[in-house]
Amino acid sequence: MFIYVARHAWAGTRGDPQWADDSLRELTPEGIARYTQMVKLLAARGFAPSRIGSSPYVRCRQTAEIIAGHVPTKPHVDELTALEPGSVLEPLLDWSRQHAGINHDLCWVGHSPDVEWLAAALIGDQTARLRFAKGAIAAIHFESNIQLGSGELAWLVTAKMLGL
Repeated sequence: MFIYVARHAWAGTRGDPQWADDSLRELTPEGIARYTQMVKLLAARGFAPSRIGSSPYVRCRQTAEIIAGHVPTKPHVDELTALEPGSVLEPLLDWSRQHAGINHDLCWVGHSPDVEWLAAALIGDQTARLRFAKGAIAAIHFESNIQLGSGELAWLVTAKMLGL
């Protein structure tokens, strides 16, 4: 099974007075269009999570909805406070174990720098970080049980790598 770790797509500028509450900051129209293209390309290559856990922040929820709307599995999206900035790993692992299974790939949608260390912890090092550009997605493969350090990075892709 896979756990896909996704950083939210391109959003409005942090600190913009329009978004006094940063949790309400939305994706830009360009960010929505670019991320939709990216997800469609990845879905054509097998990206198909069966369930998505998302930070409840608007930009992450919008990112998760783009994924859900453009992969063949049409997954349910759960809002997880553990994916808010300052992510908490153990509740994410518990949620993942609860929803994992044969042909049940999962996706976490969160924020930088959290997604960077979450992905690193899944593949073996809780102190390392993998660089996640805005909208990046990593595919981490697990042979069996989801345990820290037991995942294998299958791929990490950005829109730029896909020519978008």
